[in-house]
Amino acid sequence: MNWFTQLFTEHSIAQTVVVYGCIIAIGILLGRIKIYNISLGITWVLFAGIIAAHYGATVDENTEHFLKEFGLILFVYSIGLQVGPGFFASLKKQAIGVNALAAMVVLLGVAIAIFFYYFSGNNMGIITGVMSGAVTNTPGLGAAQQTVTDMQLTGKGLNPSDIGLAYAVAYPFGVLGIILVLMLLKKICHVDISREKEKMKRLKRLNPLAPVAVNLKVSNPLLFNKTVKDIRMIVKEPYVISRMQHDGEIFTPSPESVLSEGDVLVFVTSKAIITQLKLLVGPESDINLLREEKTRNLISRRIVVTNKEATHKKLHEMDVFDRGDFSITRINRAGIEFIASDDIILHIGDQVTVVGSENGIKEISNRLGNSLKRLDAPELAPIFIGIVLGVILGSIPIAIPGVPVAVKIGLAGGPLIISLLLSEFGNRFYLTNYTTHSANLFLREIGIVLFLASVGLGSGEHFTEILTGGQGWYWMAMGAAITFFPLFITGLVAHYFFKKTFFEISGLLAGASTDPPALAFAIQTAGSDSPSVTYATVYPLTMILRIVAAQLLILFFT
Repeated sequence: MNWFTQLFTEHSIAQTVVVYGCIIAIGILLGRIKIYNISLGITWVLFAGIIAAHYGATVDENTEHFLKEFGLILFVYSIGLQVGPGFFASLKKQAIGVNALAAMVVLLGVAIAIFFYYFSGNNMGIITGVMSGAVTNTPGLGAAQQTVTDMQLTGKGLNPSDIGLAYAVAYPFGVLGIILVLMLLKKICHVDISREKEKMKRLKRLNPLAPVAVNLKVSNPLLFNKTVKDIRMIVKEPYVISRMQHDGEIFTPSPESVLSEGDVLVFVTSKAIITQLKLLVGPESDINLLREEKTRNLISRRIVVTNKEATHKKLHEMDVFDRGDFSITRINRAGIEFIASDDIILHIGDQVTVVGSENGIKEISNRLGNSLKRLDAPELAPIFIGIVLGVILGSIPIAIPGVPVAVKIGLAGGPLIISLLLSEFGNRFYLTNYTTHSANLFLREIGIVLFLASVGLGSGEHFTEILTGGQGWYWMAMGAAITFFPLFITGLVAHYFFKKTFFEISGLLAGASTDPPALAFAIQTAGSDSPSVTYATVYPLTMILRIVAAQLLILFFT
């Protein structure tokens, strides 16, 4: 049986696979345990690694370092691919408010961390580890450890394993703390769930930028005998005319379709410009072309973009915009729906709403692909090209005034930024980075379990010593303060000054903490996916701020 003992104890490739396999499997199984419907989830892999290291489990140091960094790269890159399209949409004007509140959470946490640095006697490595654990931000931990290694700061008393220990100690309350904050805010703000649901429905109906359909009757004499394209010469904001009734016939108009008095046009546009359209075209019609039996010759269908050739040109360059036999009205990308316009470039995986004749729908389906089977196989080459570009970007030294050494955004920041950019603009360079949700989740989970297991193995040797020595409880208290106060203060500001609903606040705070368990709790409380909208809006910017903040704290206070 010596071979069996050696398989677990003597360093080799097989021993590394066995140790990591056991730690990851046990951690995932423990993550299924829930207490009051709350679980630490995949973070149990970290604690399984700590326990294994405490009892003497070790692997080759170089292999452990590689798996930790490669796992981090896979994790942050897959996050970037997932949230990239939504990230750029979240930077638009309508999302500035919630992103500012999310930034407020981050800055308050950083301010408290700096306070503890000056008054706790701990070095900034420990404080940054505590802060990353307190906000459940694993990439921030990776960025801090990477900065210490790259900048060779171990001689100044900073140790990557100590940062991991501090992270592990602060993490449990980071998961539970946000849920406690949400429960406290619900109590203090006298939240009535049923009333909040009605408020959310009302806000959704009143959203001035959400795509809506309106039937307008042509009554302006200035438009009589003019063409549809003449309207576009006047109204520059995005809109689509999906249906037109002329002389009793209902069809999808072309730019050359001539307007007559009494014609009915269906505009798909935002509520913000309906008044402008009414002044130009005429009042709302009593006839609703969306419900007319005569529209049965028109088909409304949602088509999925799966043809690569449809993702390199703008819609007007593909001759699929303002056609007489079909009309593209809306595009749903990464859960965000917007109005089609002639200068939009489609992405693989976009869901396009099209109205037209049977032949027109068939033609546009062939042009766009609409073959879900094509999406099953991920494009691996662009993914690894993106990872290489991310590593290169993360390795570029950046000189910052006042910092004695050049700064690198590292293996956490570089791949994240590149994946965000490629998910939005990669099609223009024939780099299709689309992955299905399940494929993306698989890649992300593989990355995070490799990273957490490595952190646990590297930090576990002294974990019990830290707790029994009292220092760990001190770190835990600091982490609780960093978790609680920024979330609580921001939640009150969002409720009383920004008049946000409780569901919006829940999604905001969960996203600002990059905490999926808190989002799950918020969704369960809401009984709908309402909190996930705000979560997705603030998550990308918050993730970048967390990573950058962890690095800058190490650099400026060491």
